[in-house]
Amino acid sequence: MISITAILKSKPEHLIEVQNMLTHLVTETRKEAACIRYDLHTSENVFILWEEWKDQPGLDLHNSQSYLQDFIKQTETLVSTPIQVYKTAQIL
Repeated sequence: MISITAILKSKPEHLIEVQNMLTHLVTETRKEAACIRYDLHTSENVFILWEEWKDQPGLDLHNSQSYLQDFIKQTETLVSTPIQVYKTAQIL
């Protein structure tokens, strides 16, 4: 299993727009066969995606999806810092 944590910091004036775009992204991603978990968390204007994937081919397929690519392009000007993505391994 592969774990991913993605962190987005929305510009305050785009908070609702980013949240709506993330809601669409989560809805579409959860339909993918390799998706085990794709949860959205928030604290003020920070959004955190907690992801778990069955395998690398499934994650690669997700990364090539048009809705993810569109999301990345559309949010470039709506976030205050670049999206941070961490591929992690559970140790405990």
